[in-house]
Amino acid sequence: MSAVPQTPADAPPEGEPATAPATRARSSARSLALALLAGAAGAGLALLASGRIWAKGSAELAQGALPRSVTGADVTGVPGALAVVGLAALVAVFAVRRVGRIAVAALLTLSGAGIAVAAVLGNSDTSALREKAATAVGLTDAGVHHVTHTGWPWVAAAGGGLLLLAGLLALVYGRHWPAMSGRYERTPGGARGPRRAPAPPDLDRPEEIWKSLDRGEDPTR
Repeated sequence: MSAVPQTPADAPPEGEPATAPATRARSSARSLALALLAGAAGAGLALLASGRIWAKGSAELAQGALPRSVTGADVTGVPGALAVVGLAALVAVFAVRRVGRIAVAALLTLSGAGIAVAAVLGNSDTSALREKAATAVGLTDAGVHHVTHTGWPWVAAAGGGLLLLAGLLALVYGRHWPAMSGRYERTPGGARGPRRAPAPPDLDRPEEIWKSLDRGEDPTR
């Protein structure tokens, strides 16, 4: 009579591969690395593009044309500001847990979307260029001619897209990512932990004995 093979008690359920936990760990590590890379690169691109020239034109004077140009910060301050917010949110994702992590990930996502939208709208905006032309000419209704746009608004939009990707990864996979150690978080009483126990007094030093007595401690205990 042949023996019936026994199934180990700790065997994985039928249909679930034995390597499922390892696969989930690798997927979590990949998503974490991709989010960090995308978020840092996106914020860097948005900040870089904000300081570059987005549009050029010329104001017409009696003596001829006066060239004018505007940077991304002149056109709109939204990409640069949201890039800083997004970078801070990317770091804060690892400082919070549960609902806080979801909220910060949502902020990261919205920052990326806001950068992309502001950059696309700023690509066709000539109000800042007209304002510079009016300042140069001295007329409030001065026009600007021969307007050309650079590719930097699209670089800022790409940066916003990368931040958006980082935020979506944090929303989907963030619950599996590690968090900062809670070793030094505040205790419910408001004190920071852990607290070190006071060192025992040196019985060979009378001043240490008196200090222990003043604190209401028994130095011989």
